[in-house]
Amino acid sequence: MTEALAKEKQSTEGTAKIVYVLYLVSIIFGVTGLIGVAIAYVNRGEAPPWLQSHYQFQIRTFWIGLVYLLVGGVLTSVLIGYLVLLFWLVWLIVRCVKGIKYLDKREAYPDPVGWMF
Repeated sequence: MTEALAKEKQSTEGTAKIVYVLYLVSIIFGVTGLIGVAIAYVNRGEAPPWLQSHYQFQIRTFWIGLVYLLVGGVLTSVLIGYLVLLFWLVWLIVRCVKGIKYLDKREAYPDPVGWMF
């Protein structure tokens, strides 16, 4: 019984890593971000508390990133939008790399509700 429980927890942990990878791939193929946030919403409730912080962080990363993309897209007409889009790119990569780092150490994300890194 405990072996099955361990596999389930490992599977959920692997799913969280897949979400981070999908977010990184969304830089090229945008639709993978939608898939990633859907996976995070589905798995958030059944995960252990430390992993729930990662799913919460991933969900917020999606929605905050969408705000940055929309603002950047609107502001491209006055050229500052390109800087916002560049910021979004760096912001997304840093958040995903930090999230994977904490996930590999099996630690909760320290500030899953923060807006920055």
